[in-house]
Amino acid sequence: MAVPEIISDSAQLSRSAWHPEMQDTALQIAIAFVLTFLVVLIARYVLLLWLSYLQHIENRGRDAECTHQPPVTILVPVYNEETVIAPALRSLLELRYPAFHVIVVDDGSTDSSADRARDAGAEVVEQRPNQGKGMALRTGFRRALADGADAIVTLDGDGQHDPAEIPAFLAAWGSDERSTRPDLVIGRRSFHSMPAVRRLSNELGRIAFSWAVGRPIPDNQSGYRLVSRRLAEATLASDEPGFAFEVEQITTCIRMGGTIAWVPIRTIYAGAPSHVRPIAHLREFVRIVRQARRDVRRPLA
Repeated sequence: MAVPEIISDSAQLSRSAWHPEMQDTALQIAIAFVLTFLVVLIARYVLLLWLSYLQHIENRGRDAECTHQPPVTILVPVYNEETVIAPALRSLLELRYPAFHVIVVDDGSTDSSADRARDAGAEVVEQRPNQGKGMALRTGFRRALADGADAIVTLDGDGQHDPAEIPAFLAAWGSDERSTRPDLVIGRRSFHSMPAVRRLSNELGRIAFSWAVGRPIPDNQSGYRLVSRRLAEATLASDEPGFAFEVEQITTCIRMGGTIAWVPIRTIYAGAPSHVRPIAHLREFVRIVRQARRDVRRPLA
């Protein structure tokens, strides 16, 4: 008779373990947990909605600002750059500036540079045969001006100019009153980052050209530039076919009373062979310096 008594006591203990008051407490805890979870879930949802709304307002403001930004053409002259032109253009087209229009002038390339540029999404103008960088730039200027560009950013298609630096040119140029904008913004390279021979030639060129025009010109051969519509129109009369055109462009800007601004840029050398012939380039530079010395005294009408 002892064993049944023990079982009866155990059952009684099990029944007393869930006293009605304890059951109510457990239920309240469960309800509180569920309510807390729901409150956190709702708060998170409301926060996400608020952040989404703020992002929408910011995007609308950015879009409205971009809508009023002046049209800018990106001009890239190329000559046999099939291996690097497509990556450079893809980086360029990823920039968020809705008024960008990209024109590539293929200066008589014998490779597939033009096809690669088209595949990357740029408008391509082909000039045959090869006529020189100066002619390629003027060809691009004419197309950009016909399309209504207020400014033209020129950069080389050989990978030595970083498209991510274009906003610095636009910031230096500004988008306010046309009368306060510089006519020429030049990317200033660090000569110390260049190979020794190029560093020496650029330093000597800087000194000579600054003397010729009577003012400091830190970098006269950088092809990374922003050119105003007014200056682009003034340079169309030039007959310089090659690299001297960019040096002459500075003289033209000074003669027309324009303002020149400078932005620091990276100095990139990817190991690609240069299209510049040193002796011929030196001869051309000496000629253009002498011409600048004469022309800078004669303002443009």
